[in-house]
Amino acid sequence: MKLLRVLVLIALPLYCFAGSGCPLVEEVVNKTIDSQVSVDEYQTFLKPFSDGPMTDEAIAQLKECFLGQSDETLSKAGELMVTMNIIYKSVWCATF
Repeated sequence: MKLLRVLVLIALPLYCFAGSGCPLVEEVVNKTIDSQVSVDEYQTFLKPFSDGPMTDEAIAQLKECFLGQSDETLSKAGELMVTMNIIYKSVWCATF
C-alpha cells in the first residue's frame, strides 16, 4: 500500500511534464491539505488516476492521513507547496 501511494504521487508530476502544466498537481495538493474536502470528494477527484479498488483505498488512506493532522501541520504543508512553486519557476527548472 505504501508503494502504491508513492506511485500515485510520482505519477502526478509525470503527468504534468507531459505538457499539461502543473495546475493539476497544485490542485491535488490543495485538495489533499484542505480539511474541508471529504474522503469521498477526494476519491472522486482522483478517480481518473485510479486503476482499481486498491488504488481507491490508498487514495482514501492518504486523505485520511492528512485529515488527522493539526491545522498547523496542514498550514506548513501549504507553505511547502509555495516553496516548490518557487523551485519549479527557477532558472534551473525552466528547461523542463
